[in-house]
This record gives sequence, structure tokens and C-alpha cells, in this order.
Amino acid sequence: MTRRLFFSVAILMMFNTAAWAQRKNISIVFIGNSITEGEGLKVTPPMQAAAYLEKQAKFKKLRFSNQGVSGATTLDFLPGAKRGLLDRVEKAADELNTRKSARLVFSVKLGTNDSAIEGPHGAPVSSDQYERNLKTIIDRLLSRYPKSRVILHCPIWYSPNTYNRSRYLQEGLDRLQGYFPVIERIVAGYAASQPGRVLAGDKEGFEFFKGRESLFFAEKGNAGTFFLHPNDEGAIALGNLWGKAIQAALKK
Repeated sequence: MTRRLFFSVAILMMFNTAAWAQRKNISIVFIGNSITEGEGLKVTPPMQAAAYLEKQAKFKKLRFSNQGVSGATTLDFLPGAKRGLLDRVEKAADELNTRKSARLVFSVKLGTNDSAIEGPHGAPVSSDQYERNLKTIIDRLLSRYPKSRVILHCPIWYSPNTYNRSRYLQEGLDRLQGYFPVIERIVAGYAASQPGRVLAGDKEGFEFFKGRESLFFAEKGNAGTFFLHPNDEGAIALGNLWGKAIQAALKK
């Protein structure tokens, strides 16, 4: 082998090694309510988000845990809350975070149940309380997992006549939209205090699902047929939105 050829091969090997090193392992814990949980669906939003990210071939290995819980509000994920949901999240994170080379990501989508007029724990949750709750949850995760990232997704649309065991209606839908600037403010605040740790996730979901009833299960309620939970088609669409947003956030 000539000296010039040897040098060229060495450079190529260095380039390939550097490129491979960028393809890290990633572990994602999805935090949310029944929309995240996706009970009864063939493919849940977390499953589809993971599939989307795997297709991008950016990671050596991707593992995830779905910690969506039906009826959950931000209050249920606070440290010491009666339902112990944050303990479940941390247990899942510990199980996924066994490889030091892995990136640990928390994908958070909460707010739908917080916005209800009555029914879910603590509802209705004001924008100020919603902000305090989310920051308390985030601070706990950032402290316990110093190398982790938290990605905040905006909640999606539900029909203004939504009323099952819990009452949402137009008042709840209006309150839900009031959470969006709160999420932006939280991300901006952490960008200043802990750059790169808390990132904006999906912002397109609300408008994407708005009025598209074919993407939801039609559910019988106290104010007529309402649309709250994505069906199989809707779950896949939502998972793709989350996957796209997670990929964009991690690039930052």
C-alpha cells in the first residue's frame, strides 16, 4: 500500500468512526394521560413516535417506556402525589438508563385533563398552577437525571362538547389553549437558566386535529357525541408529530 493510499484510508476510517459516534443510544420515557397511554389501540402514539425516530437511522438503539395514565393531570405527576405516577416514571427511567452512553429523554404531554371544568384531580387547573406544576415535575427530573432532556408537547384539540364522566366543554377547550403560552414561557425560562435541558416539542397537534373528527373515536357523552381520544389513524398521526418534534429538538 502506498503512503498516499494509506493516508486516504486512515482519513476515511476516522470519518466513519466519527459519524458512527454520533449515532447514540436513546431512551425515551413518555409522560401523559389517556391519549399517551392509548389503551385499546393497535399502535399507541409513543410506539409510533419511536418507530418514526428509528426510521431516521440516527440512533444505534432506541428504547422507550409509555407512562401515560388515563385521567392523569399535572397534579398526579407531582412528587409525593397519591397516585405515585412520578415514582413510576423514575422507575421506568432507571430501568432504561442502565447504559451510560444513552441519551435519556422525557417526552411530556399533559394538560387535557387539567383543563376540564370538573372531574379529573385538581381540575380546573389555572394557567399559573399548570406552570408551577410542570416546573416542579421538570426540576425533579433534571435534578435526578443530570444528563437528561425534557421535551414539552402542546396538548391536542378536543371537541367543545366533550363531557363524559368529566366535564370539559368550550370552557375547558379555552383553558387548554391558555396553556400554550405557558409552555413557551417555561421553555424560554430554562433556556436561560439551564440551556439545552428543556426543549419545545410538538406545537402543530392542536391545529392538525382541530375539527378532524375522523381521527378520533366517536364517544357518546352527556352533551352528544364528542371527540377526545385519537383512534388508530389519529394515534399514528400524533406519534409522527411527536417523533418529528423530538428529532428536531434533539438536533438543537
